[in-house]
Amino acid sequence: MQDIQSIDHIQSLLAEEGYVCGRPLATLVFLALRLGRPIFLEGEAGVGKTEIAKALSAALGRSLIRLQCYEGLDVSSAVYEWNFAAQMVAIRTAEASGGADRNALQEELFGPDYLVERPLLKAMRPDPAGAPVLLIDELDRTDEPFEAFLLEALSDFQVTIPEIGTIKAPEPPIVIVTSNRTREVHDALKRRCLYHWVDYPDFDREMAILRARAPEAAESLSREVVAFVQRLRTEDLFKKPGVAETIDWAKCLLALDVLTLSPEVIADTLGAVLKYQDDIAKLQGSEAKKLLDESRASLESA
Repeated sequence: MQDIQSIDHIQSLLAEEGYVCGRPLATLVFLALRLGRPIFLEGEAGVGKTEIAKALSAALGRSLIRLQCYEGLDVSSAVYEWNFAAQMVAIRTAEASGGADRNALQEELFGPDYLVERPLLKAMRPDPAGAPVLLIDELDRTDEPFEAFLLEALSDFQVTIPEIGTIKAPEPPIVIVTSNRTREVHDALKRRCLYHWVDYPDFDREMAILRARAPEAAESLSREVVAFVQRLRTEDLFKKPGVAETIDWAKCLLALDVLTLSPEVIADTLGAVLKYQDDIAKLQGSEAKKLLDESRASLESA
């Protein structure tokens, strides 16, 4: 990554893609690109872990390959599988024509034409634009056996297909692993990576993010939205709103031609900010007005 000159350059590139990056995270990205190390990002949902992979791939002009993790994810879903339906058609066609060479047929059936590449294998393939960005999203949703397999794959950036052999990446992909910390990821995998905890932003950075992602919002409305969401995060909620919810809420308010927050507007649009009924119920009645008054007071005293 010789074209990346500095940490400031990283921040500038990401800002051009609408991602406002603090210096500690920009430093981590810079080091990951220079040293060829994976990045491990932990934090609450909606704080921008996935977005940095999208912004980085766009900024560098690289492909983005995403492996969305879930419980029960296995090698066939993450690396490769064989196109069973096409193989059966080929077998029946060979049988119908008669005289098929069984060894040649087997070699053909388990060759590249019948191989279905999944994200990890795709990330190992050469790309004219350069090594892709491989996003392994929400690793904490998987189980430990897959985590162990991933540890091996990220160690050598290669995968083995028994019928074909070992496929090694000509250039290691830019790997970003994310976790919402619903469970602890094993230390062995974390040690392979450069680690960063992505926290909720402070008021100024969240304002900068909102300006970048919803530039059409008036400054006064943006300040009210950010102040209210920041105040909301101090409440005892089942799921605190992330930056993604701040952006969604601002865009909803713009669609409704809202110029300033009111308890009525908040009550009508809470579904853009909070995603659990118990949390929404806590803001019914006078509670929304109380939080709005407190957030406005914080703006005046700032």
